[in-house]
Amino acid sequence: MSTALAEPLTFECETGNYHTFCPISCVAWLYQKIEDSFFLVVGTKTCGYFLQNALGVMIFAEPRYAMAELEEGDISAQLNDYKELKRLCLQIKQDRNPSVIVWIGTCTTEIIKMDLEGMAPQLEAEIGIPIVVARANGLDYAFTQGEDTVLAAMAHRCPSLEKGSRVEPRAEGTLVENLLRFAKPNAPLPLSHGEVAKLSQPPLVLFGSLPSTVATQLTMELKNQGISVAGWLPAQRYIDLPALGEGVHVCGVNPFLSRTATTLMRRRRCKLVGAPFPIGPDGTRAWIEKICSVFDIQPQGLEEREAAIWAGLEDYLELVRGKSVFFMGDNLLEVSLARFLIRCGMIVYEIGIPYMDKRFQAAELELLERTCHEMGVPLPRIVEKPDNYHQIQRIRELQPDLAITGMAHANPLEARGISTKWSVEFTFAQIHGFTNSRDILELVTRPLRRNESLQSLGWTSLVKSSGN
Repeated sequence: MSTALAEPLTFECETGNYHTFCPISCVAWLYQKIEDSFFLVVGTKTCGYFLQNALGVMIFAEPRYAMAELEEGDISAQLNDYKELKRLCLQIKQDRNPSVIVWIGTCTTEIIKMDLEGMAPQLEAEIGIPIVVARANGLDYAFTQGEDTVLAAMAHRCPSLEKGSRVEPRAEGTLVENLLRFAKPNAPLPLSHGEVAKLSQPPLVLFGSLPSTVATQLTMELKNQGISVAGWLPAQRYIDLPALGEGVHVCGVNPFLSRTATTLMRRRRCKLVGAPFPIGPDGTRAWIEKICSVFDIQPQGLEEREAAIWAGLEDYLELVRGKSVFFMGDNLLEVSLARFLIRCGMIVYEIGIPYMDKRFQAAELELLERTCHEMGVPLPRIVEKPDNYHQIQRIRELQPDLAITGMAHANPLEARGISTKWSVEFTFAQIHGFTNSRDILELVTRPLRRNESLQSLGWTSLVKSSGN
């Protein structure tokens, strides 16, 4: 093994600026996930313009979010914020009658020190609807961390699981068999490995907002190993939030949920399962294996399952093997995506990431190291809060085949002959679990396939041909 491969991962930090999408955009997927919710974004007209543009694709649906716009009088504290918010919430109750109203605080509410947390309990008691306050401002948080702040706030509203109690999974079989199993757990009944695990397993709660179909897929993958999922945070309905407390194990599905993980551990006394994230066949297998190890279950058939998925991806793998990629950093999925692409045979020059919590991503970073060693490639540099000017210089020197970047830098890079892919597309795509690995490669290879098509027609980049 070469010296380069024996070295540990290196981390750098450059400017401290977040060059990312605004985190209030988390409303786009959270209001769809929590079906009985309503989101009220408290900010200025600029925030409203952003939501109109960012979420404009939803025009054919009737969204469950609105904008409470602060005027000059509000900002100078000349008006009564409580009275106006009460009027809006009463209107929301009359029109929609949601199970919960989520107030999303923006940069302006932070700057003028608007006491949303102080007003919410009083207004909640008056209107009779729970009000959850989440700070999703761009001063402190990067793009996807908006969801992190919402889930961390919502974790406080989950019901408490009394110490010593446990959530009983639904038993399968005949009524007589089920009664005997619970009455005489040591009786010689034909219990399968999975059924025994269900009866003795502590509650497992998964956290992270995923489309219902993807959440069902991951739940079924664990069920196939004899592990029952007690609930998800967020649940599809606010009234179905899972019970939390001592003895409850929690596991995340996205790398940007470090504050939620901290809240679940410190405030709700849950036990965190530190696993890699279920992105790609390799990550999904490692995620399941880690959960199985916590519950003392020997996983079954995962090696064959992963091999079958890789075999089905071969047409895409032929396109990406030997190609290079550069992550500028935007949505905090960069480490997981880079690890998967390295396993696919790509060369990753740099992993830019707006924010890195090494504790929450420890298992993912370890899997990244192991993947690089097994694939025989050097470890990529990881740059937290990257300076975009310096990154552009590095991209010009390295000339990667693909740059995964925020929308602000895509067109300038394309004009300089660098193929790009918007990182925000990975946020909205279904990329978790075994069966969605193909969707990741579909996104990654789209610009590469476009270039091959242009070259087959005899077209080349004007910028490259000019020598820039």
